[in-house]
Amino acid sequence: MILGPVFERFLDESPLSVMMRATLEHAFSASALDDLFERHAERGYTRELLFSTVAELMGLVVAGKAPHVQSAFQQVRPRVPVSLKSVYEKLAHIEAPVAAAMVRHVADRCQALLRHLGGARKPLLPGYRVRILDGNHLAATQKRLKPTRGRSAAPLPGLALAVLDPALMLITDVVLEEDAHAQERSLAGQILALVSPGDVWVADRNFCTADSLGGIHGREAFFVIRRHGNTTLEAHGPFSQEVETQTGWVSERPAWLCRGGERLLGVRLVRVRLKQPTEDGDTQVEILTNLPAGVSAAEVAGLYLARWTIEGAFLELTTSLRCEVNTLGYPKAALFAFSVAVAAYDLLAVQQGALRAVHGEQKVQQEVSGFYVALEWMLVYAGMMIALPAERWQPFGPMPPQQLAELLRRWAAKVNLLKIKKAPPRPPKKPRPKPVKDRSTHLATARLLDEAKRLQQSKARGRKKP
Repeated sequence: MILGPVFERFLDESPLSVMMRATLEHAFSASALDDLFERHAERGYTRELLFSTVAELMGLVVAGKAPHVQSAFQQVRPRVPVSLKSVYEKLAHIEAPVAAAMVRHVADRCQALLRHLGGARKPLLPGYRVRILDGNHLAATQKRLKPTRGRSAAPLPGLALAVLDPALMLITDVVLEEDAHAQERSLAGQILALVSPGDVWVADRNFCTADSLGGIHGREAFFVIRRHGNTTLEAHGPFSQEVETQTGWVSERPAWLCRGGERLLGVRLVRVRLKQPTEDGDTQVEILTNLPAGVSAAEVAGLYLARWTIEGAFLELTTSLRCEVNTLGYPKAALFAFSVAVAAYDLLAVQQGALRAVHGEQKVQQEVSGFYVALEWMLVYAGMMIALPAERWQPFGPMPPQQLAELLRRWAAKVNLLKIKKAPPRPPKKPRPKPVKDRSTHLATARLLDEAKRLQQSKARGRKKP
């Protein structure tokens, strides 16, 4: 595919930026987003401002190319037929089903690319489709809305649940809730709608309810969920002999999940006596699962430990992207911004998958920094779009995924991994020096440096003496 010498120059200097823009056009095309809005919007409608334009504006913000919506609006103003006030009105009324459908659409497109790339990671449990579930309360926003002004408490714009495919490192679905005080377990019904036969759902104890566990089992799927203190069990039989793992000693026993004194479901209770206590001081963890006996208790414990993979995804959303835009006070706008950041994260996951397919999973996992991948895209994107405007990228939109995957694999081979290499791990922190009570309120830094230098030289001379 020949797009001209300018395209080739960008491809040679910054292949990651070219890969990202081609993937963006393929998975995030304007026509597909506008059609998605028409199908999923319940009360929203389109007059002059298209949903795809709003998504583009928010994409500039979450990707760090604009500090806020007003700045993004200024960048694309010639192509936006309405005022900034109308943009904010549109953001404040984008419904949660529309935002969730956008994430699902982008994830499906990215999943097809990753399948053709061959960039999947080693499966956590061969033969099963693992899904990791976790929640994220969005950080407090600025008190821009009239009802929030003068309040001492911080206004929270909502709660988001995310579902991660750890093999592809894609966030496949989100469940959005405007009430920030809602409990994660109250959204169990929406999560159950995403469960498919043969899935293995891994989650923390906040999702451990009789309805959730029974609902997953009723859909011919499996769960690996930490036991909540309020979960009633009726154990039968002793614990098996303990097996030592990297994190602790694992054993199991059969049990019944009960509610109101009635047995609901037979489960396996896996106990892990930890070598190191958790941050909460827990010395052991109890995990409930309905996986068959062919999956050992140690494998179940390892699956639950892999739950922390989604914490890494949330970290990427926070550090590499701006999933929490504190200037957006309306819950719908803040949750939409989070959803756009999730879609951008999935685009970055495709780049990581292409790198794994070419350079190897272990090398990419140990050496490639997601932050530097995103940073290169942010730094190069604006100039690249001036040299290669949007219409030059349109051929990548309808391109078959296997054809684009082949191009991504070829371009990934051009990436210089040294430019996106992770920083070495930090050494242990030194103990803080004892505070010094100074006589004055100000100090001359130059004098302090000279004094420290003389002290160091004096110590060196003392070591040289016999």
